Amino acid sequence: MDDPVKTHERSEESREDSAGGKTLPTRPKQNGEFSAKQSMSPSDNALTGKQEHYLKRELLSQQVDFEITELASTTALQRFGAPFRSDYGEVAPVDSDLPILRFIFVHHVRNFPFLDRAREKEFWQDKLQVFLELFAQKHISSSEDRLEESKRRKLAIKAKKLVELMMVSGIPTASGYEERIRFSELEVVDRGAQDQGLLVNAPEGHAINGWDVNVAGVRTTSVKRTVRYHQHAEFIIRVRQPGRPDHYVGRRYGEFAKLHKRLRTEMPGKILAPLPRKNKSSTASTFFGVGGDDDASSVSSVSTQNTGLNHDDGGSLRSLVGMNHRRAASLQPDRSSPRASGEYRREHVTLYREDQRVSLRAFLRTFLQNSQIAESNPMHEFLTNSPIKLNEEELEDLDRRKAMDEKRIEEQRRFYEIARQRAKELDTYMERFRRDIVERNGLTNLFKEIKEKERIADLSTEYQKFAEWLRIEVAATIYHLFLAEDNSPELFAQAKRIHSMIPYIALKQVIRFANPAMVMSGVLDLFLAQPFGTRSLAQRVFGMALNDGIKGFQKSIDALVVKIDDDVFCEKLKAFTNAGEDDKNYVRNEAIVDGVDLVVAILKSEQIKPELSPEQIGKAFNAYVAWNNAVENVDDEMKTGAQLFAYLKQLLKMYTRQRDKAMMLSVIEESVTLHLFRDLFTIFYEPLVRVYKSANVYNSVTDFASFADDMFRVLDLAQRQDVSADPNQTVQSFIDLCARHQDNFYKFVHEVHIHDNGLFTQLMGWLEGILEFLRHGPRGGKLDMNALFQGAVEMRQVDKAAAIAEIDNLIKWQEDRKKWHQDKTRQKMAAETSSSSATNGPALTSPPGSATFRSSDFGIHESDLADLNDDDDIGSGSDDSRGDSEEDADPISAEQRRRARKQDHLRRSAGEPVKPEVKQLKGLREGFLAMLRMVLAD
Repeated sequence: MDDPVKTHERSEESREDSAGGKTLPTRPKQNGEFSAKQSMSPSDNALTGKQEHYLKRELLSQQVDFEITELASTTALQRFGAPFRSDYGEVAPVDSDLPILRFIFVHHVRNFPFLDRAREKEFWQDKLQVFLELFAQKHISSSEDRLEESKRRKLAIKAKKLVELMMVSGIPTASGYEERIRFSELEVVDRGAQDQGLLVNAPEGHAINGWDVNVAGVRTTSVKRTVRYHQHAEFIIRVRQPGRPDHYVGRRYGEFAKLHKRLRTEMPGKILAPLPRKNKSSTASTFFGVGGDDDASSVSSVSTQNTGLNHDDGGSLRSLVGMNHRRAASLQPDRSSPRASGEYRREHVTLYREDQRVSLRAFLRTFLQNSQIAESNPMHEFLTNSPIKLNEEELEDLDRRKAMDEKRIEEQRRFYEIARQRAKELDTYMERFRRDIVERNGLTNLFKEIKEKERIADLSTEYQKFAEWLRIEVAATIYHLFLAEDNSPELFAQAKRIHSMIPYIALKQVIRFANPAMVMSGVLDLFLAQPFGTRSLAQRVFGMALNDGIKGFQKSIDALVVKIDDDVFCEKLKAFTNAGEDDKNYVRNEAIVDGVDLVVAILKSEQIKPELSPEQIGKAFNAYVAWNNAVENVDDEMKTGAQLFAYLKQLLKMYTRQRDKAMMLSVIEESVTLHLFRDLFTIFYEPLVRVYKSANVYNSVTDFASFADDMFRVLDLAQRQDVSADPNQTVQSFIDLCARHQDNFYKFVHEVHIHDNGLFTQLMGWLEGILEFLRHGPRGGKLDMNALFQGAVEMRQVDKAAAIAEIDNLIKWQEDRKKWHQDKTRQKMAAETSSSSATNGPALTSPPGSATFRSSDFGIHESDLADLNDDDDIGSGSDDSRGDSEEDADPISAEQRRRARKQDHLRRSAGEPVKPEVKQLKGLREGFLAMLRMVLAD
């Protein structure tokens, strides 16, 4: 059954419009008295609870979209209201064109604990407003100009979704009968999705972008050099693709390094995961062997030695989850051995380069997570060229290593189950703690107690139990990072190496006696000083970098101009790049109306000089036709004619990016940029420095060093010791590690808090303010959607029947959309579950305590959050942000890939319900905006 939301009662107030003297809608009194309109039952209202909610959501979405778009305007801040300056005089809150963003700014940005000290004129008006208006005047290129999703556009889309979520969840309707669409099945799907967390380490059934790979084994190969043969390790990779038989390839460590180098060369600027260090260590383990066979015939990558040690058959393989995986364990073979003769007996086996194998598997799978890398030629050649056939001994080695992988995963399951069971024992106390936090001023009360109590033992029972729960969480995190993952050996070695290099004692003394505020102030003076009005050192450094970029673009432009061999074409594209925004928008609209490429619209436009001759227009249009044929049909004959249009597209992009660099350079050279940077440093950095000096933070340096030493010691023991199969000892060792150092951490938080000059208290109050809005709405009242709708009907601004039909269509669209996304999620999970269960047994468990808090605890309705996630899932496949070099190398191939990505996105979104057209509801926008201004004006 759908529950009403946002029925919180507030004191009754009325406001009078300063212009018209009209009384605004009143809010309910705290004692429970409601006005007659607000106490009406759903049957008395013009709209049902569900219609109310989705009408409110649609109108809020339109307003948020308008306000986010308007931020790019040079006059946006002038229409914001205080504290920004306006040419139209002071803008009252009820007159702001951007009421939603104004409300967020006033209540959640301006009163941030650092920014609340900034002066209205000196900072907000003379520096920040001037800088933002200056940046808006530069008109940095849009996504359409660059044929890719710019970072600013992606940020705007994400900001729109988050602001819409905040407003929809935070502002209630006056009736109190607001309802949302809910599917109970979605909860089942979501719970199942959490159980796939550790499949990334599974040996099989983990397909990534069409590749299911596993570095399944290691063998030795002999390579003849000048005189004699040299032995090398070769890693056996099992490769699986849909619709194709499995195959194996052998790759040496150096070939992994070559793959990394090729990808870095072909995708400059892309951040690539580092190649794991070469690790020649081996792993010892105990297996069931078969008697009566010659040990000398064992696989070359496995050193086998008979032993008569009496190990426990159920021995643990926690030794296999870590840096060296050295602890012994027994594994039952999962397939019948070809050596059927003889009896099973124990063999002590050394698996060659086992640590390297799992780290390289993590390395490969990390690369494959990126669709561009997964589709690249270097990766395809690496995984498919020169397949090999395995002999019996190599297959036996693969079975042993697969058994070790499965035992590692089983060990992780058991570890998390025990940790979860211990966390479950604290559920009663954690529920009380959760209620304390989500209630009014919960965070403030928590930090107040931390400030007053010097030790954890002095805290109240609920907070002590929370500290106990936190120990389990931290223990599970350390285990997961340094023992459970495929890349844990590499991460452990890197962390240990960095820890050994840090001079903690010297660092402590430097922090103790140095004055960082003075040091940073001196550094800023050095970099920002402008002697005799010349450019500062910071401006010169940034300017040099930007000028290098501008010169680099100019070299590419010069080369393209030579290839195009038509000065009029080139001058016209350059003129468009430097034209005003009105002219650019006119040409862009022409391209959309005519259904042609922007380059064609530019060349034939009379708005952009110089004009082309009829012969040149025909030449350009023929090049455009050849371009489309070459892209769509891969016609070699047409491909030659399409080169001209490809060069023109590249030239437009180079001109656009060169102009962007020049505009950024002009912004940096403005003196207001330097002044703004200095003020931001003063606002944010200096209060933190004062806190850290008065709190004697230097003492915590040695505490952290002691914790790191202890943690690495525990990890070393967990890797080497052959303990009982019961993983309770492992769990307890990590919990004890956290317990030994929790008092030092608490002392650090306590000391910082008591010397923070109220900074933490202000920060908690700021967070509580956001939560207060999400849970109870703004203090200005609620949105009376029934009064809005009924008034618009009476004023004949909307047709009642048509408007109700549009609202119902929106609800139907949301229902169909949720159902569509639910079906897509269920299909995806069914495929993942079937593949994982076929190869890895039951689903893996998630870390303990992952669902202690719910979104509804913080005032965000689960349904609204699910809608945001649905939008993210649908839009996640349309990523066009590829490296520039991809298009520079072959623009036709790049265009083919871009269109293929677009088609792939359309294929994955096939069947998605289309949002119905809204016409009648537009008549409600003016009245809704007036009501929204009054609600958010406080």
